Amino acid sequence: MLHRLALALLAALLFSLPAQAQKDSVAIGMTLEPPHLDPTGGSPAQAIREVTYLNIYEGLVRLDRDGKIQPLLATSWTTSPDGLTYYFRLRDGVTFHDGAAFDASAAKFTLERAMAADSTNSQKWIFAPIAGIEAPDVSTLVVKLKEPTANFLYGLAWGDAVMFHANSVANNKTNPVGTGPYKFERWNRGDRVELVRNETYWRSGAATLRRASFRFIADAQAQVNALRAGDIDALPNMAGPEAVEPLKTDRRFTVAIGATEGETIVGLNNQKAPFNDVRVRRALSHAIDRRQVIAGAMSGAGTPIGAHFSPLHPAYVDLTGQYPYDPAKARALLAEAGHPNGFAATLRLPPPPYARRSGEVVAALLAQVGVRVTIEPMEFAQWLDQVFRNKNFDMTIISHTEPLDIGIYARDDYYFGYRDAEFKALIERIGRTLDEAERNRLYGEAQRKLAADAVNVFLFQLPKIGVWSANLQGMWENWPLPANPLAELRWR
Repeated sequence: MLHRLALALLAALLFSLPAQAQKDSVAIGMTLEPPHLDPTGGSPAQAIREVTYLNIYEGLVRLDRDGKIQPLLATSWTTSPDGLTYYFRLRDGVTFHDGAAFDASAAKFTLERAMAADSTNSQKWIFAPIAGIEAPDVSTLVVKLKEPTANFLYGLAWGDAVMFHANSVANNKTNPVGTGPYKFERWNRGDRVELVRNETYWRSGAATLRRASFRFIADAQAQVNALRAGDIDALPNMAGPEAVEPLKTDRRFTVAIGATEGETIVGLNNQKAPFNDVRVRRALSHAIDRRQVIAGAMSGAGTPIGAHFSPLHPAYVDLTGQYPYDPAKARALLAEAGHPNGFAATLRLPPPPYARRSGEVVAALLAQVGVRVTIEPMEFAQWLDQVFRNKNFDMTIISHTEPLDIGIYARDDYYFGYRDAEFKALIERIGRTLDEAERNRLYGEAQRKLAADAVNVFLFQLPKIGVWSANLQGMWENWPLPANPLAELRWR
């Protein structure tokens, strides 16, 4: 009797308690802080796109979680029979966060700004094929190309091709204004960027979460501690793969091991001795055991690669066997190149743990063939300035996370300094080839050329190790490009 009475009182008490409010915010952890918030502002930093793409800024088209092109600010498009003219139908009723209208004139301004001689856009290849742009009315954009271009629409889906308005573009590095479902609220440097839902977004009801923050936590263990303490709700790409197994047993979290487009390389300065000698570069490729690097730096997570190309792409060629781990062969090639006793070099490493940890393994492996490596850890701003922009380095380790970016090797001024007329002509031919099967065959040739020239030491495809609250739905398991679209998130 007393037991039944106690149960009845407990039920009455629970019934009288107010219902718990649905959570309406999310905190996402990131390893690196963006240098600024304008993805067209000259920096290739992935962190900019992780915060802004599909959240603050939108493009004419987008890539979805499966890497497929979808309409966005353009509702549809057609092309002329010769492939030289694109006709975009633009979405009506779209405004920027400051109330300015998005229309064909804003799209024309954005593309012409990216094409301009003084453009700082780090992906100018996207806009190079454009011959002219017309805006015959507010809802129609006409883009004319110099020649048929296979990946033109694909490039427009990147974060580097998002839309701006002339009135606000000058301040977008620190006060970004876009058309997206979330508006910039504040940036506490060294800590977080905070966004708030755009209540006038063109797609009503698209975003269920009222607020979002991106927290910057560089240390791998601190990331896990913040997740377990509830200070953050998600780590889209956690820094410490060694924590995966313990987290898999914690029912509070979802653990998803996915893929990125990140080709992780030992970048070599091809314009600086001794790395300007292909025998030295080949020696380094034989001296570095990818599987030891993956085991030591990534706890076994990562797919070995032999060229700068994603294993997820149908044109991928497995070239990992071209330079098998062979220290004796490496020493012989170094001696042939005039370095029988090896040489000294610096290895400049940006902050991501995959780079720092891989650097330790790489340095130990190179020491076995006489290459004496001095490791120089750098902050990312230093790395961008000294390595990426000013080419002041011997070796580095970095993951290139842009999709289908083999074309960077055709840029004479790119930081690793590979200058090869044959390769450049091959990339130009690929760009003009509209037949997919033939284009994929040519991509295979390009991969073989990079491997033969041992431009860099190609290590592994960076995995995407995501961990988030088991009650959070909508996180991307794979990254066809770096993105955390907040409007796709829901709490259950």
